Amino acid sequence: MSYDPSPPPDHPWQPHLDRAPDHPSVRRPDREALGHHSDLRILRGAYRRQRRVATLTALGYFTLFLILSAFAPSLMTSRVGDAPPTGLLLALVQLPVTWLAVALYERTARTYVDPIADRIRRQAALDVRRGATR
Repeated sequence: MSYDPSPPPDHPWQPHLDRAPDHPSVRRPDREALGHHSDLRILRGAYRRQRRVATLTALGYFTLFLILSAFAPSLMTSRVGDAPPTGLLLALVQLPVTWLAVALYERTARTYVDPIADRIRRQAALDVRRGATR
């Protein structure tokens, strides 16, 4: 192994070459390496938004229910006609809201996150094949 005077890599996934860049066995890729690719940032952002939408849907409703229980007991114990108390009805609505959060998570995954992840997987497979043919 020879000494490499170049600075260490910026990212842990970036390889640290122990040969000079002008060495014949070191080839520069035609495009940016996957570790530097903006698709990874886009994927992280899409996944972050996906988690926020699903979490805020379920936890937001539950927090609203708790706040109403603590600060509006008269509303929670009131009845509309012969129906059960409003608090019980709001508690029973928590289950469909949770299902809605799961459905939103699944929908945003299929619509936004999965296509980006698939594109990155295809690009990584192409990088591996290019690396194997050299």
